[in-house]
Amino acid sequence: MKKHTIACLLAVALGAALVAGALAGCESPATGATDQQQANRTYMTKVNQAVDELNSRLGEFDEAVAQESIVNMRNKANSAFEAIDALAAIDTPEAMKGLQTNYVDGCTKLKDALNGYVDLYTEISSATEEAPFDYGTYDDRIKEIQDAYNEGVDKLKAADEEALKLNED
Repeated sequence: MKKHTIACLLAVALGAALVAGALAGCESPATGATDQQQANRTYMTKVNQAVDELNSRLGEFDEAVAQESIVNMRNKANSAFEAIDALAAIDTPEAMKGLQTNYVDGCTKLKDALNGYVDLYTEISSATEEAPFDYGTYDDRIKEIQDAYNEGVDKLKAADEEALKLNED
């Protein structure tokens, strides 16, 4: 039950944080836009597409958690990592370098959290009577994973706020 609750919390919090990012790139086209403005819009469009893909893949991860399948969790986490890597590889205009750094840093923290989550439940699943899982460390480890996740979401929010500010300028 705890696994499903935590996974739902992770998915909902990320979805909420990334929705703002998707909105940040939605800017009405201006006539006579400079090459730099066009490059910035193209960048934001690519970021929005990457974030949409990441959200979709994180939803699949949540489904794997609900199935309590470690193998599926790992596969879906790896799939989410591909979306994160695609975001990191986006060609970034100079004016958006700081924004990209925040998006990549946030996603890296999310990656750490997903890996921590899968690793924790792999340990629990593979525990035996001879080598039991130490449930005395469970709460601390979940907190550590949640903290990494929250830090990632905070970095993504900072990137979203920066994108909105750039959009206003």
